[in-house]
Amino acid sequence: MKPAQLTVLLLPLFLALASAQCPNPADIKDAEGVKVCARMFEDSSPYYDQCCGGEYLDARPDDDMPYIPLGWNNRISSLVVAPRCELTVWSRKAKEGNTRRFTSGIQKRLKEVKNGLFGNWDNAISSYYCKCN
Repeated sequence: MKPAQLTVLLLPLFLALASAQCPNPADIKDAEGVKVCARMFEDSSPYYDQCCGGEYLDARPDDDMPYIPLGWNNRISSLVVAPRCELTVWSRKAKEGNTRRFTSGIQKRLKEVKNGLFGNWDNAISSYYCKCN
């Protein structure tokens, strides 16, 4: 087999593995099988296939959290938002500071999302609101 043929055969496998860690936005459900608005993860990685790891915090539809649950302040590094949902986050408690909206999809590395002039959203979420249509 020629190297070009091998590349064509392995490319779909590589693409599948590249998003293996993060769940599909349509598949995020809690333990009882109820749809989750967004899932926020404590870990990300320079390697995209290792993002969305560690412990996670689920935001249910219409969750309004001016004070993020204990132990989660400035801890979120990647997130997944369900289809037809929107997660709004703030950089400070009580919905103050910088704000950002995430729509349906996967954000593997919040380090790549600008927050203000020089910062990013990695370990910077202190409050949130999640809604679904």
